Formats: sequence, C-alpha cells, structure tokens
Amino acid sequence: VITTNITACDSYTWPFNGLTYTASGSYSYPNGNCGVSVLNLVINHSTVTNLTATSCDSYTWSLSGQTYTQSGTYTFTSLNSFGCTQTTNLNLTIKHSTTNTSSVTACNSYIWNGITYTQSGTYTYTSLNTSGCTQTNTLNLTLNFSSTTTVSVTACDSYTWPVSGITYTSSGTYNNTINSACPQTTILNLTIRRSTSSTASATACDSYTWVANGQTYTQSGVYTYTSLNASGCTYTQTLNLTVNHSSTSTTTVTACDSYTWPLNSQTYTNSGTYSMTSLNSVGCIHTSYLVL
Repeated sequence: VITTNITACDSYTWPFNGLTYTASGSYSYPNGNCGVSVLNLVINHSTVTNLTATSCDSYTWSLSGQTYTQSGTYTFTSLNSFGCTQTTNLNLTIKHSTTNTSSVTACNSYIWNGITYTQSGTYTYTSLNTSGCTQTNTLNLTLNFSSTTTVSVTACDSYTWPVSGITYTSSGTYNNTINSACPQTTILNLTIRRSTSSTASATACDSYTWVANGQTYTQSGVYTYTSLNASGCTYTQTLNLTVNHSSTSTTTVTACDSYTWPLNSQTYTNSGTYSMTSLNSVGCIHTSYLVL
C-alpha cells in the first residue's frame, strides 16, 4: 500500500488515475504491482464576501488601497484562513458634491445664511445636498456705502482694504475719508488672526493614506496639506513620510520523492510553485517562492 496525503483547494486531480476529486475523503486505486495506492485527501474551499459602501466623491477601499471615484462593483482577491482564494466584492455607490454661485449687489450690509456681511467679497457656505454630500454655495457680494460707515473685518495674516488699497498686518481701527460731493468716512475695525502649521512623521509599508487629506502615497517624501484652523485661517500640515516596500525571493529546488522546505517546514510531494510570507528587514511583507 502506498499512501499519499494531500491538501488542496476546491479540487484535486490524482495523477495515479487521472480522476478529479472535489470532496475530502480517502480514495484507493490499484497501482499495477499487485498493490494499492491510497489517497487521503483534504479539500478546502474558496470563499466569497460581498460588501456594500456609499461615499461622497471618492472612496478608498482599505482592502486594496485603491481610491474609486465612480460607482460600480469592484473585486479584490486574497487568501482565506485555509490558504484558498478569498474573493471580496465591493458594491460601491459614489454620490457627488455640488456647487452654486450667486452674485449680489446691496447697500451697506447683506444677510446671507443668517450672517450679516458689511464688506464686499467672495464668501462660501457649505451644507448637505439631497445626496447627503457637500453643497458649496458661493456668494460674490458687492456692497455700496454712503455717509459714515463702520465695518468690522476678520482676516488671516494680512488684509488689503479695498477702500484705501492699503494692506494691514496688525489688528486695529483704521479710517479713510473721501472728500466729494457726498463725503464718506469709512472706519475699519480690523482683527488679524494668524495661520498655523504642524509637522508629523510616519513610516508605512508600500503605501500610506494620510488621514488629513485622504490621499494615498506610495513613495517616501515630504507632503503638505492646507485646511482651516480654529480661527478660520490657513492650517498647513506637513508630513515627512517614509515608505518601505515589500520584497520577494525565489528558490528553485530539484528533489526526489519529496522535499521539506526549511522556511515553513512543509513537506511537498508534487512539483509546483509554493509561497509563504514573513517580514523583511524593514518590517514589510516578504514573499518567498519555492519552484519545486
């Protein structure tokens, strides 16, 4: 009796008789020498998982690291706990942000979204549209003034007053008088707030998705992202990123009857290409291949 123990995914074709088996079990076949060949077979099965996600404008799938901007069904394959194929299907719905722009000319002041504006300028207000994504409303506002006008402005770092064309970098009260048929004195109460910055360092394998901007990077480098701080001024974030990379190696071996791979202590009785994963010197995945 010659006994062979085999573990396979989904099906296995026994070379002795050319039959393909899809279920675990013990099978026998005459070996032509008044003996019997016995196959002890374990069949593990591939698996499928379906996921559903809805996102605004784009979606980065954590399984694959890919960022998608269109609705659709996307697939990612890996290995399940049995070492067989794990197919994950992502049913993705992408909804989109919208914008709206309006131009208004008013006298002295203008109330928009509950806020009173007393200076000409371009203003934005964000809310949610019917899809639940960002609706950005932009107001191009022109204000005309007469008599004596007092305006209060909060700006970041500096402010150029349209009335005088002067740029201010400090908070304070400033005056401008125009002598004309209708003299107009304008008083500016100016608050200057300051921009801020921060620096962070990160080390990752193969790719890194920065929480600050949702971007995925695959190369080391220095990256920046700007947003608004608590004062409504520019907040510049700097990322010093080190991306280490996964690696592979291939070993070719010729052996008689069987071969035990030292890397994983597994014994193989059939020719083929086998693989195992570990960590390389930089802490990333190292895939070793055995061509047997």
